[in-house]
Amino acid sequence: MEAMQAILERRSVRKYRQEPIPAEDLKQILEAGHQSPSAANRQPWHFVIICDPEQKQRVAQACNGQMWLADAACILVGVGLPAVSEKWYPVDVAMAMENMVIAARSLGYGTCWIGAFKPDEVKAACGLPEGAEVVACTPIGVPEAWPAARERKEWSTVFSKDRYGEALNL
Repeated sequence: MEAMQAILERRSVRKYRQEPIPAEDLKQILEAGHQSPSAANRQPWHFVIICDPEQKQRVAQACNGQMWLADAACILVGVGLPAVSEKWYPVDVAMAMENMVIAARSLGYGTCWIGAFKPDEVKAACGLPEGAEVVACTPIGVPEAWPAARERKEWSTVFSKDRYGEALNL
């Protein structure tokens, strides 16, 4: 699938079939994150890939009890390392995770960006070292169904030319 098609067809999937992801597909998804840009190429990240059923249950519980997460083949936890890049780690981890989200979609898998979680509980469940910060999580798996596209705001409300509020005519 072309990158633009994957971007346009990506949806937040909240229902998954309990099917594994082949190792080669998972490797491609992770490589998309591995190749992500970061400030000064510091790569201030670590990713925990959770596939064990009991561990998925613990992380889903730490994600404000969103137990449907545990139905996916795995849960990806994006961890920032402030000691490596104190100012930019949240952005860098988010960019790497978005690369993986788009890669997952291009291979036919669903994801759902999760920002609602109890950081200390996710840290404990994942055994994160002191100083590591959870930035976001996402399930990755075979969707039960693809949700319909949701409305997007009008271009005029999100894009300007040269100065805020000036019309962009393309």
